[in-house]
Amino acid sequence: MKHCKDCEPAQEIHFIAYLSVVLEMVSDPFFNLAELFFKNTAEAISNRISFPFYRLMVFLRLGHYTYKPDEKDSWRSKCFWIEAERRGIKMYEFHLGPIRDIFIAEYKGEKITFDGLPRPGKEEAESLGWMDNKGIMKEKFMKERIPVARGGTAWTYRDALKIFNKIEKPVITKPNLGSRSRHTMIHLNTPEDLKIGFYKALKLSPLVVIEEELRGYLFRGTLIGGKLAGVVRRDQPEITGDGTHTVQELLDKENERPERGGPIFHKIPIDKEALVELARQKIKLEDIPKKGRVVTFSQKTSRGCGGTTTEVTDITHPDNVAMLEHVGAYLKDPLVGVDFIIEDITKSWREEQHCGVIECNSLPFIDLHHYVLFGKPNNVAGKLWDLVMPETKM
Repeated sequence: MKHCKDCEPAQEIHFIAYLSVVLEMVSDPFFNLAELFFKNTAEAISNRISFPFYRLMVFLRLGHYTYKPDEKDSWRSKCFWIEAERRGIKMYEFHLGPIRDIFIAEYKGEKITFDGLPRPGKEEAESLGWMDNKGIMKEKFMKERIPVARGGTAWTYRDALKIFNKIEKPVITKPNLGSRSRHTMIHLNTPEDLKIGFYKALKLSPLVVIEEELRGYLFRGTLIGGKLAGVVRRDQPEITGDGTHTVQELLDKENERPERGGPIFHKIPIDKEALVELARQKIKLEDIPKKGRVVTFSQKTSRGCGGTTTEVTDITHPDNVAMLEHVGAYLKDPLVGVDFIIEDITKSWREEQHCGVIECNSLPFIDLHHYVLFGKPNNVAGKLWDLVMPETKM
């Protein structure tokens, strides 16, 4: 697979990602109809056949179990697994060829299976069918008076341009379905910029989101059982000027942080993308930025390209907590990650301009709360286990 800079931090095979989106769009109406008539029956059958199926595949040597996290497991899985072991929960992973992230957890005779992360109960929330769809989410949240960015979705560049001309600049383009900011472009001000962003997003999804760029920092709020479990700020790889040292000197000092030695946080690279980002800000490595000026080296916030996380749960304004829990109540799902942008998390979103929710995640990376560069780690995995297996609460 050819390496794609736009897919960082986790690579995707473009054709497979695109095809999976198309198949989901085509199959959804049929699955929704089937679910309407057979939902309870399907759940009962699924619960009964999962474990015998796993055992059969292992017996036939087509599948196997692993009992410890390995290098291919995400940090989300690892932190959840570590917390399970701390509570005396036996947890292991079922593999079937390249298929993984299917887990079994056992505690005092109770056994559950789940994909990625567990949800309590047997019935799935209706919102699971659309919360990851950025276009549908935007429309529904606007009707619910949840703050979101103005914009829409487009199949063609011509339609994208119509949306572009109606909203405030700069704008963002991103795949309608997708995660981890893959093939997302920000700071788009001209039709030429829009075309580049549109066709970049089109590689992963036939439907592209075009929306106003909200102002502020990116935050992730994780809701468990409808309650806000934690909030982290996600920053781009950046340095802050002191009026004395050059960009290069400040970068070298930042990269000396021992935490940036991996495996979670990494040094900020100077590559083609970084030079383009510096040029956008009209600054060079040899320049001395003014005191307090923030200089970024990438449009992405991922830890893989030098981004950082800061724990901010305790300073989040009550109105922002209420807004996020409103999202959870509306979705009626016990596990949701909410990405939102706001200038100052200590102030109410009602006082901010151009702030709002940009997407929701049905399988959130809870490790963002566990492994922070600044602030105290937040045991969100423990809060999820408290909900799923309350008898293990410590």
